[in-house]
Amino acid sequence: MDIAQAQQFLRTNHQGVLSTFRADGRPQLSPVTVTVDAEGRAIISTRETAVKVRNVRRDPRVSLVGLNDRFYGDWVQVEGTAEIVSLPDALDLLVDYYRRAAGEHPDWDEYRAAMIEQRRVILRFAIERAGPNISG
Repeated sequence: MDIAQAQQFLRTNHQGVLSTFRADGRPQLSPVTVTVDAEGRAIISTRETAVKVRNVRRDPRVSLVGLNDRFYGDWVQVEGTAEIVSLPDALDLLVDYYRRAAGEHPDWDEYRAAMIEQRRVILRFAIERAGPNISG
């Protein structure tokens, strides 16, 4: 699987598990909703206070497994170097993220207020490597 195929998979399959590194080097895994932005980067909404954000601030290397709705079948693993976009810069990105992952929100003012109240950020990364390249 090449990067373009992985990006296409994540445009239509939004369930995933993100792996970051704990301070002791062990993996920390988080279920996430993921999609791809206009530049082809994997994007995730999370809280500023989440452990994954703290981990990425210390070590930006991430891996993500994207799963289909049935769990079994097609899947993708992508890797990259993440960045965090915090509020207020994240607000328009959070709207774009929601549209890409879920469509139109019934009340965008309510959504924006909730994103501020929850201290949401965008975690994003360019996909540097994608797989699987073989099946076993």
